[in-house]
Parts: sequence; structure tokens; C-alpha cells
Amino acid sequence: MSNSREIKETGWNFDNSYARLPESFYSNQSLNPVSSPNLIILNKSLAVSIGLNVQELDSEDNVAVFAGNRVPNGGSPLAQAYAGHQFGHFNMLGDGRALLLGEQITPGGTRVDIQLKGSGRTVYSRGGDGRAALGPMLREYIISEAMFALGIPTTRSLAVVTTGESIRREVNLPGAIMTRVASSHIRVGTFQFVSKWGSIEDLRVLADYTLHRHFPDIENTPNQYLSMLQEVIKRQASLIAKWQLVGFIHGVMNTDNMTISGETIDYGPCAFMDTYDPATVFSSIDVQGRYAYGNQPQMAGWNLARFAETLLPLIHENEEQALELAQNVISEYPKMYHLNWLTGMRAKLGLKNEEEDDETLIKDLLSMMQKSKADYTNTFRALTLEKFDDSVLFGTSDFLKWHELWQARIGRQQDSKDVARELMQKSNPAVIPRNHRVEAALEAAVEKSDYSVMEKLLKVLAAPYVHTSQKDEYCKLPEQSDRPYQTYCGT
Repeated sequence: MSNSREIKETGWNFDNSYARLPESFYSNQSLNPVSSPNLIILNKSLAVSIGLNVQELDSEDNVAVFAGNRVPNGGSPLAQAYAGHQFGHFNMLGDGRALLLGEQITPGGTRVDIQLKGSGRTVYSRGGDGRAALGPMLREYIISEAMFALGIPTTRSLAVVTTGESIRREVNLPGAIMTRVASSHIRVGTFQFVSKWGSIEDLRVLADYTLHRHFPDIENTPNQYLSMLQEVIKRQASLIAKWQLVGFIHGVMNTDNMTISGETIDYGPCAFMDTYDPATVFSSIDVQGRYAYGNQPQMAGWNLARFAETLLPLIHENEEQALELAQNVISEYPKMYHLNWLTGMRAKLGLKNEEEDDETLIKDLLSMMQKSKADYTNTFRALTLEKFDDSVLFGTSDFLKWHELWQARIGRQQDSKDVARELMQKSNPAVIPRNHRVEAALEAAVEKSDYSVMEKLLKVLAAPYVHTSQKDEYCKLPEQSDRPYQTYCGT
């Protein structure tokens, strides 16, 4: 297929600017073809948004692209090198089961990475087979699309194909490859890798590339590297607040899983909180609760401090002055995060203006929710719809007193209560990807090749802020179990 035909019929418009960076930043990789690729799901709306023709994407040639059997013209397959603090311990890492095919240049001129996950061994595989199972790839598809619909910056999934091969984990599982779309895959860990094993000039090349790709507006500021640190902090403060506001728990907030673009990446052991409890942990490997729901803001700050450390030689030639400048910027993160979170919580309660006691009102509600073991999402949904059941929370005298204070607070606003209600509807999702719903969809897909459960779930999750009775079924909590819900890294 010629390049002109590709662009005309499919819309692939490929380049790989990352391949023009120093060779130490990556490893060029040959493809690891699979035997019998089969397209399971295609994200048509995402495909259209990046300039692809959905009518052509299920063709044999394009399924071969999603399977890692073929590269569009202009692509240059490579595995990116990076390092990272994994649960606080620094390690050399890299794309051990992923391949960056290149960058799709969209009709609007933006550049997005096209990466295959589960595409086979690379030089960074560290003994792994480089492959992925169907369940975890579908899981990332579901959760990343739910996050997008919730308005949270995220990498997205363009397609999932089965490979026709079995992979061995504890048992044999159907193999799969997911195509991931991201603003880029530059991570805090990418900078850590170059800072540790590259030269200062290498670090400057990476920083300049990142500035041009993600922060063109600050390329010419007096201290552009300090400005980049400030912008990354702003984006992460906003992102983590958005996670907290919907009860999302990432599960593995290592520095290699924090993007410079501010997008959520890596949906291995992630999950959404049901019962409100800041100590909630789902990941089977997070035995100390390092990345518990309530710790996420602090851990993001820790990761950002590691990013700042890599930039010190660029921020100022004098180490002490560089450190002082970076510390001054990093110290702003807690304030930025708290402002984002407080603004978001006000919106969840329909508060458009600010009053001094708002945070007390918010924290009193959260305290009651924790004490009553109330469901996080459904509590705010009930407040939004003014439909209070006979739950442990809503039947207490403490809640009745709180409700009276809250209604009085809304009444002091200039806008009507209808305006407050509209704000709440836009801020409180009716549905989230409940863990038991996701598991049911994956079980049907993996064990029965039945994708209808997943398709119905995706349709519901695509409009999370539409509050209709049709969604009631997807708001129901799972049946009580003696075993706590656990998630796994999904290798």
C-alpha cells in the first residue's frame, strides 16, 4: 500500500520525531508478528478525532497495524528507555512490552503517539515475554474511556486485537494487543533516565523536545526549564484533584507512571472506590498502602520533587540557586492541589461562590460518610437528585443537621437553587466503572467471547453526567463479600 493511498483511504499520517532524539533514549525494535490477529473493539470516535477513516480500519492491512504485524508509512518502531522510582525504589526500566510505532499528525496539526501494548519482547523486557492478556487490555480500554468521559485527562485506547496465541501467566490466557493514543509517553521517569545515565546536553535535548511538543507557549520565557516545571506541577495538581473528586485510585503511582503532559497513564491495578475511606487500596502489590486513595495527592508531590531534581542542571548553573528556585516552585504544589480539590468539592455541593466555612462543611460530610461506610459516588448522586434512601448515613441526626447547614449555605448564593442543581449534575457522575461491573464485562469477554456486556457498559459510561433512571441498574453496589476486592498489574 503506498503512502498516498494510506493517507487518502485510511488517514494514517505518520512521523516519529522521538526517533530523531539521541539513540540512547530508545531502542529501535523489529516487529514481533502474531499469527491470527482479530479486531475485538475499535474506538470509532477517537479514530475520527485523530483523522482516521473508520470504514477502512477493520481492513486486513489495518488490523495488521493494531497487531504489530505492520507499520504505517512514516512510522519507526521503537521502545522508549526510562527509569523510575517503583514504590520508592529507583530502577532502570523501559518499554518492556510496548512499542511506539510513531506519531499520528491529526488534521488539526497536533501530534499524538500511537503505541502498541503487549506487542512482544524488547531489550527492556527483563525476562518477560512482552505480551499481554486480553482481560487487562480490555480493562484499560474500559477505564481509560470512562476517564475521558468523566473529563479527566487520559491516554486513550484506539483498538484491542486478540493475537490468536495463548500466553502463560498462572494459567493460559488469550493474548491481546492494545493500541494506545497519548499526547506523548514522556514521563518523569524519562527525565530520570537521562539525568542518571545521559549528559547535561542530552538532558537539554529532552527538555527542549518536551517544551516544543507540550509547552510551546513558554519556549522563549527567561527560564524556560523552571517554567516547564511550573506547568507540569499545575497540570498534575489539576489531574490528581480530578482523580480524588470521582474516587479514582490509580494503584501504582510510580514516577514512570506520571506523564509530563498531565494525562493519566497505566491502568493496571486501578479501581474506583465504593465505600468512602481514604485508606482504600485495591492493588495486590501495594501492601503498605503507599498509593492509597488518601495518599495520592502527597505521592504526586513526591514524584514532582523527583522531576524537579532532574531539571536542576538546566534551571541554573549554580547548584544552590537551582535548588532554591526549584524548591520555591515545588512548594506551590500543595496549594495548587488543594485549591483544585476545594473548587471541585464546592461544585459537587452546588456552591458557586466561596465562604470561609466551606471546607468545614465538606469535611464534615466526608467524615460522616466514612463513619457510615457510605458509597462515595452514590452519596453525591443522592444529594444531586435529592433522593435520600434509608441508608445509615441519611438517617442520622448528624446528617440532618448537616443538610440544614448545607441548604442554608446554598440559599445565601445569588443564583437560584436550580443553578446549584445544574452545577451538581455536571460535577457528580451518575455512574462510574464500578469494579464488579468491569469484572463482569471482562469475565464475559475472556471466558465466553461475549463482548455485549462490555459494549453495554461502555455505552452507559460514555455519558456519566446524564442523570436518568435508566442508569439505576449501574449504580447498584456489589453484593457483600468476605474477601476484599483486589486488582493486579495485569502483565
